[in-house]
Amino acid sequence: MGDVLLRAEVGEGVLLLTLNRPAQRNAIDLELCDRLSAALTDFRDDPRWRVAIVTGAAPAFCAGLDLKSFAAPDAPRHRVTELIHMVPGLGKPVIAAVNGAAYTGGLELALACDFILAAEEARFADTHARIGALSGSGMGSRLPHAVGPRFAKQMMLACEPIDAATALRVGLVNELLPADRLLPRAIALAGAIAGHDPALIRIARDVVDRGSAATLAEAIAIESEALATRKAEGAMRWEAKPA
Repeated sequence: MGDVLLRAEVGEGVLLLTLNRPAQRNAIDLELCDRLSAALTDFRDDPRWRVAIVTGAAPAFCAGLDLKSFAAPDAPRHRVTELIHMVPGLGKPVIAAVNGAAYTGGLELALACDFILAAEEARFADTHARIGALSGSGMGSRLPHAVGPRFAKQMMLACEPIDAATALRVGLVNELLPADRLLPRAIALAGAIAGHDPALIRIARDVVDRGSAATLAEAIAIESEALATRKAEGAMRWEAKPA
């Protein structure tokens, strides 16, 4: 049996994490959940790493939870919820490179990342209603935040997959790429991010995350606060001059 999670350094400061249960379409079982949690903790704590990319071994990104591991009433599903919720709080950017199906828990994992790049073969679906379940990992909040409440309702209530072109149109993914260009593009973007001041990247990421959950006035205040803090630390290299 192979390693369920592959780790590779694909650029200076760039960590590639590949879910590696292709026969199970990279469904998350307890081992993969624990391995991915540990890898993300290491990514967070090791200053060597600046950006992470999460992808799946072909042909899928992640089919969600492995029901063999989580079907029992007392199964520790909270561990997957904790895994997905930890991603936005890592303090460093995480890019999802969705190369195939991203269903249910797999879609939640992708949504927890800072942004999503998709291959033309990618498919996205939320099937919680089909299996008589409700999400506890952010589907009902992050999905409408990404695509708007009306399209989120369509996905969550009908449980029908959408293709990558539709995902691009509704704003779920940032870019749509041929399969052979997906990882190179993700690595190039990660490298560009990793080349910038990590403290500034952390602040800018935080400003966007906090501001997007606030009113416009609150968002402007959050950005102004971040700028004032940065200037007080003496870290700004320049100041905008009046026109």
